[in-house]
Amino acid sequence: MSQDSNSRLVYSTDGGHVAQDAAPTNASPFPDDGIVRLRRETKGRKGAGVITVFGVPPSQQKAIATLLKKKCGTGGSLKEGVIEIQGDKRDLIKAELEKAGFSVKLVGG
Repeated sequence: MSQDSNSRLVYSTDGGHVAQDAAPTNASPFPDDGIVRLRRETKGRKGAGVITVFGVPPSQQKAIATLLKKKCGTGGSLKEGVIEIQGDKRDLIKAELEKAGFSVKLVGG
């Protein structure tokens, strides 16, 4: 292709310079400092509130999720390392996690 002063490249399928992510992003918005964080969320859930629990070690997540669902008497799930418990039972969840030996912090509204 000749370089003419009146022509310019409009579209190219050549990859060119594409920026690559150097560091993988962490799934959790919270630091991994050993503190378990509880947050109430309603966004994207059609107004239904859930309590999300971040910071539980991966080896204990399934057992803690099961324990919290039984103690609260509600449903819940474990998604990508985040425990979700239906309803607003932050005080009960905090008490159970502290009884299990975790340092707990309430975050958000």
